[in-house]
Amino acid sequence: MEFMGFRREDGSVGVRNHVAVIPSVFCANKVAERIAMQVEGAVALTHWLGCAQLGADLELTVRVLRKLGSHPNVAALLVVGLGCERLKPTEFVEGVAPSGKPVELVHIQNMGGSVKTVQQGVAITQMLAQKAIAQPREPFDLKYLKVGLKCGGTDATSGLAANPAVGVMSDHLVAEGGTTFLTEINELLGTEHILCRRAVNPQVAAEIQQTISDMERNLRADTADPEFAHRHMLFSPGNMDGGVSSIVEKAMGGVYKSGNAPVSGVVQYGDSPPGNGLYLLNSPSHDGECVTAMVAAGAQIVAFTTGRGNPCGFPIAPVIKITGNAGVYQRQKDNIDIDTSSILTGEETIQEVGERIFREVLDVANGKPTRAELMGHDELFVIMRRRGRL
Repeated sequence: MEFMGFRREDGSVGVRNHVAVIPSVFCANKVAERIAMQVEGAVALTHWLGCAQLGADLELTVRVLRKLGSHPNVAALLVVGLGCERLKPTEFVEGVAPSGKPVELVHIQNMGGSVKTVQQGVAITQMLAQKAIAQPREPFDLKYLKVGLKCGGTDATSGLAANPAVGVMSDHLVAEGGTTFLTEINELLGTEHILCRRAVNPQVAAEIQQTISDMERNLRADTADPEFAHRHMLFSPGNMDGGVSSIVEKAMGGVYKSGNAPVSGVVQYGDSPPGNGLYLLNSPSHDGECVTAMVAAGAQIVAFTTGRGNPCGFPIAPVIKITGNAGVYQRQKDNIDIDTSSILTGEETIQEVGERIFREVLDVANGKPTRAELMGHDELFVIMRRRGRL
């Protein structure tokens, strides 16, 4: 099987051909936005980091921004720097250069302010976009396709319908040589024995156990202070309102997204997998943080289940919204791509709906826009922070 994508010099393949405009620091966000909004095909990836960080915290920001600038869905990159930030814009540019894609840089302070920088940035981005528009799609094997698996705004129908159907899609893609990512580690508590049984070898099983155990230990520490006992909830009130009674129950429904394929390894936040297959990605369950991690790991598409109706998207990667809740689908048709409630009514099997999701993934890979893309949703770009904050 094949999909039509965009060839990159580093051997990767994109399903979109964006010109990314990325600030090196939050101070340059507005300038980056104003540049991107004036150029067709350009998209701004604004964030709130790049300064007042040190150590592992700053290193993680640098690593993720480099991965996003080098992402297969990005045809070219303009970095917008301020000039005095801790994350040097030149370091950002140098980190993307090995991908072989065109990279340009503008500095607000060096150019004499926002207006002049926007003018120069628009001229540069227009030049980059003209080259990107001329690039044709080519056929590629599915081994080049990577899909992130995510729950957001879960209800009882997610674990009963949407997630199992996504698991069928994941199995299909992995069987064709592709790659999928399972994440939300704090919402996998109680499923480690299931994932360990599916590990490709004892070392991976040990890594899975350690990853989930570390998350559980951190959660215990974070909820131990009696002063903050009222902030102990491990899942959202919306999940409970939707019929999910506990974090373990949510985990037992969420793990279905991974299907039945062997787990090939554990990928750390900001890293990429060493090969193809199903990988556990070490990230907490915050929608933005873990979608950002999956895209940074190379996911060109995200399959995102939501029983409550999450509308969010990502700037450079199409997000397919999937629900098992017929009421949510009827109320939010402008946000939801696929309704899987036919599983609950007995009109379709999990296998049939999973195959339908698989075909949708291929259609999106071939250029079909998702609802989130059509609505301009881009909220899921959130880089996780670590220790070493100032």
